[in-house]
Amino acid sequence: MTTATPHTPAASRPHRRRRTTWWKTATGLVLTAVMLFPVYWMVNVSLTRDQDMRKSPPDLLPLHGTLTGYRTVLDEQLPYLATSLVIGLGTVVLTVALSAPAGYALAKLRPPGRGIVNFALLAAQMIPGIIMAMGFYAIYLQLGLLQSVPGLIVADSTLAVPFGVLIFAAFMSGIPGELLQAARTDGAGPLRTFWSIVLPMSRNAVVTVSLFAFLWSWSDFVFANTLVNGGAHEPITLGIYHYIGNNNQEWNAIMATAVVASLPAAVILVLAQRYVAAGVTAGAVKD
Repeated sequence: MTTATPHTPAASRPHRRRRTTWWKTATGLVLTAVMLFPVYWMVNVSLTRDQDMRKSPPDLLPLHGTLTGYRTVLDEQLPYLATSLVIGLGTVVLTVALSAPAGYALAKLRPPGRGIVNFALLAAQMIPGIIMAMGFYAIYLQLGLLQSVPGLIVADSTLAVPFGVLIFAAFMSGIPGELLQAARTDGAGPLRTFWSIVLPMSRNAVVTVSLFAFLWSWSDFVFANTLVNGGAHEPITLGIYHYIGNNNQEWNAIMATAVVASLPAAVILVLAQRYVAAGVTAGAVKD
């Protein structure tokens, strides 16, 4: 005598799986829409006419859109954007130049006291930015570097270098030691090994550190307001700040400036996201 074993029909399992996937997708779309709604509203307001700005209820779509705000950006904000671009690229170059060799030394050369160095790098990221800004102000006042682009590049790099060293050290620690041993056998010294083998293999880490360094410098306000406020070359964060203070009724121009200032960072993030994912997770799993 055989007893039938209850089981779920095979045809119902894919249906249940599809239903579960549908709910996950819907939940993800709703959460994404909620998080991106401020961005959409920023774009909507940037295209809204002045006479429609105080409508109640407001228009959810720019039915009578205008590009006046964007023309204002081109007329008044381009110098700020150019300065931010120079500061961002300078910060990227200085950060990678300092953090990549330091990460290589911690990961592969294993100098004495590297545990203390790692702890110091972590502690450096916990120092409030305003404290560092006050320290830089006192130093730059003596050196004559206030209201200068190089001074701001150095200041912004202090935020990115500790992070960059940790990312490079985690990534480079996963590079097989046999490759470095083969390079030494062929007569390559530590510098040649780093430049010819380690750095090309650390492309994901280079992109990750470069991206975060650029984003931090592009969005910096504390250092900019403390060290270059009132100078001839101010970044876009100060440009928006001054514009709000002087024209607090022209919200379409203010939001247009914010949209234009957000575009470079958004484009770079989209283009580099796959490298960033690999760079951030480097060293998380060890064999």
